[in-house]
Amino acid sequence: MYIEFDDSLITGNDTIDSQHKELISHIQKFVNSCENDSSTDSAEKMLQYLIDYTNFHFTAEEKLQEDVSYPGLKEHKAKHEEFKETLHTLSDKLAAEGTSKAFAEEIKESVTSWLFNHIKVFDRSVAEFINLYENPDRL
Repeated sequence: MYIEFDDSLITGNDTIDSQHKELISHIQKFVNSCENDSSTDSAEKMLQYLIDYTNFHFTAEEKLQEDVSYPGLKEHKAKHEEFKETLHTLSDKLAAEGTSKAFAEEIKESVTSWLFNHIKVFDRSVAEFINLYENPDRL
């Protein structure tokens, strides 16, 4: 499975979409590294970048929500914490077991499916709310 940002993931918010593209691109690089049995050290560095970028992205996304008083912010933050925990669990597993095709599959299943669903449901809702907030004449 090739992991890429496609039209089904567009939220309509340029900031959110550009950050999702970056995040998904690095997930693909991380999966490739694991599938090709790259060194654990190299994979750990890639995963740490993903963790750091995820934290950056979630902070930016939550700030956008705070700025418009998004009513689902608390639930959205809880979902973000869920994903962060998944990444930390994967980090522990990578440190203990190293890279493998099975680990790459686990990333695809847990990280990619969660992220794509989150974007299509939660982030799209945020983007629509922001759009309405910024364009009240459209109501």
